[in-house]
Amino acid sequence: MAQQPASAYFLVDKHARDTKATLSILVDNEVGALARVVGLFAARGYNIESLTVAETDHQKHTSRITIVTRGSADMIEQIKAQIGRLVPVHKVVDLNLDKSGVEREMALLKVVGAGDLRAEALRLSKVFRARVIDITHTSFTFEVTGSPVKIEAFIELMMPLGMVEVSRTGVVAISRGIEAM
Repeated sequence: MAQQPASAYFLVDKHARDTKATLSILVDNEVGALARVVGLFAARGYNIESLTVAETDHQKHTSRITIVTRGSADMIEQIKAQIGRLVPVHKVVDLNLDKSGVEREMALLKVVGAGDLRAEALRLSKVFRARVIDITHTSFTFEVTGSPVKIEAFIELMMPLGMVEVSRTGVVAISRGIEAM
């Protein structure tokens, strides 16, 4: 008689354990700071799903880098520790783990079409609170802001309606509550 295989509960699926991390990194606004942070990801083979950066304090000359990545809990902790050791870095916070955060993204979508498809695209834009920022006889350009999930849903619905181009800002995030980074 053939032996039954062991329970499937013990099978390890590497991708099932991957979690999303939204890292908010406060750095000196100096030449090469962003390159050092991004270089750390490249050197270790870590993927960056989203990257935004801008100066946030003119007097202190600091910038905030927001990086969205995925990995195991150990990998995320290792990334945070390695980034924290870089010279221009003041603080690293995982807004999905360390502090609760708010995430937003903005996207521009160009939709080309006529007739019923055009009317449906306009109707859906109202549901998603997307603004028409450019219009021609044959196209719309929509601006939509919200969570990355909302942006993905809007893009998915616009694809069959004639979407021809998308430009996304990447995630910006900030912690909830009264504490500052």
